[in-house]
Amino acid sequence: MKRAGPLLIALSAVGLTAAPAAAAVVHDLPRDYPYPTGAWSPYLAGALIGVLALLGLALANRPIGASSAYADAPGLLSRAVAPRWTLSLPYYKDEPPKVSWTLVLVIATVLGALLAAWTGGELNGRYLQDLWIARFGQESHAWRTIAAFAGGIIMAYGARLAGGCTSGHGISGTLQLAVSSWVALICFFIGGAITAMLIYRL
Repeated sequence: MKRAGPLLIALSAVGLTAAPAAAAVVHDLPRDYPYPTGAWSPYLAGALIGVLALLGLALANRPIGASSAYADAPGLLSRAVAPRWTLSLPYYKDEPPKVSWTLVLVIATVLGALLAAWTGGELNGRYLQDLWIARFGQESHAWRTIAAFAGGIIMAYGARLAGGCTSGHGISGTLQLAVSSWVALICFFIGGAITAMLIYRL
């Protein structure tokens, strides 16, 4: 990684230089999504995520990843209540819970999403999306909550089994051309497509 540092710094500089030009280009693209006027362009957001990944590797030697945060967060809470029991668990013996890079990244991601929704005019206070309402109705708040939590739990469990999540494999791993990450990314898309078809088509 040390040998790759100068290259990554150079790529980061290129990315930062190209970002304004990319923003100007994507501004002229036709809108394929029914976002209200002012919403952040998904093309620009994707480019900025790439720049962030390069800067994280070049400046801090840290890849973008989130799944470890879902072990650190409950571990910190558990240690505050029952420190002896928490640190006796096999996982936390090897990986003591801490305010890690990934935990800070997840918190910043939530705040960034809130900022993007607010500045893009998408902060409308609605809990259910139109697609969900069309499939399950206006009074399906409980089902939406259960589905969200169940999906999150399954994704977190799968990410721990796979050694990375959609950000760890999908962004950082593929950025470094890791074969395992490309395989994982393909599986993410296949699993997402199958799940969407099962939920919305059956």
